[in-house]
Amino acid sequence: MPGRTGLDVAAAIGGDCHVVFITAYDQYALRAFDAGAVDYLLKPVESDRLAATVERIKKKLHSPPADLTALLTELRATVKGDVQHMKWIKAAIGKQVKLIAVGEVVYFQADTKYTRVVLGNGEALIRTPLKELLAELDPDKFWQVHRGTIVNLDAVSGVLREDAERQFILLKHRQERLPISRQFTHLFKQM
Repeated sequence: MPGRTGLDVAAAIGGDCHVVFITAYDQYALRAFDAGAVDYLLKPVESDRLAATVERIKKKLHSPPADLTALLTELRATVKGDVQHMKWIKAAIGKQVKLIAVGEVVYFQADTKYTRVVLGNGEALIRTPLKELLAELDPDKFWQVHRGTIVNLDAVSGVLREDAERQFILLKHRQERLPISRQFTHLFKQM
């Protein structure tokens, strides 16, 4: 939805459709349910939870959708006035699901159908695509530096320029060097 948020789309469809909110922020869930939203899913969405939501929608198809106009107006004003960025990530580490503070992440890297969450002392996997992560992360702290990599600026120790074409990010607590693609080199001109 380039240029539009989920709230913009929900407002545009008005009372024509049943609405399910899918977000990383739980603070609006109660108001969404009170206003008549069919469901409110937290990212990353679990497959069994999504299946339950689909069943809930099927049961509501024969009834008119709730009017969410007042809620959407309130949420849009709140979001514009107080932008909330992702603070926690639920990630798989081995057979466990852990809650990781976003500030602990060194970088995110696309890895086939998963995204690697690389920490100072390990890594985890999530199913959230980089594009979705980028939209929810604080742009003052996390920069995309390659098509498949988002880096936490607090974890960057410097930039290595091998030549005019190739630059790499050096990290404070990890040995690997992250390549910077040409389209993102302008971000590091001042370093």
